[in-house]
Amino acid sequence: MANEFYALLGRMRYITRWGLMRNSFSENIQEHSHQVAVLAHALALIRRDILHLPGPDPDRCAVAALYHDASEILTGDMPTPIKYYNPEIRNAYKVVEHVAGERLLDMLPQELRGSYESYVLENDQDLNPIVKAADKLSAHIKCLEELKAGNQEFATASAQTLAALEDTGREEVRWFLENCLEPFTRNLDQL
Repeated sequence: MANEFYALLGRMRYITRWGLMRNSFSENIQEHSHQVAVLAHALALIRRDILHLPGPDPDRCAVAALYHDASEILTGDMPTPIKYYNPEIRNAYKVVEHVAGERLLDMLPQELRGSYESYVLENDQDLNPIVKAADKLSAHIKCLEELKAGNQEFATASAQTLAALEDTGREEVRWFLENCLEPFTRNLDQL
């Protein structure tokens, strides 16, 4: 049997995000997953090294973030307004994501499945809060970049994602927002 897992991961670059929005520049789930991995790693490091709070291993957070949208290779990216429209849709989509994740895991050699399972199925309760915060932070940064490009289509999404970030109550998120977010609004010459 061929092991298609890695070949399918390479197709993440074909799944675009923000499908309902007019974008100044497109973003695919491969690019997004990389940014979420960088942000999850940073949030976990901030939690551990700056705030001196207990938390998950930063390296594991980065790996979990790399795979957090892997199921979308099979499902596509469901726009947030649809995915979270009501509890029935949200719960049904979670089932679809789980089935897609299981299908991806079935494409691995049995010896490797256990090493990927918690990442692909997103079922590690220690890592998930950091990865989810990084995912929301990535969405907010996308909004800021679109606004910087003059695209007001993202104004409401920017306010909503910022409010959601502030509502997490996570100290590492608050620290990042206060100390690292503003440079994302600058152009290259201002950095």
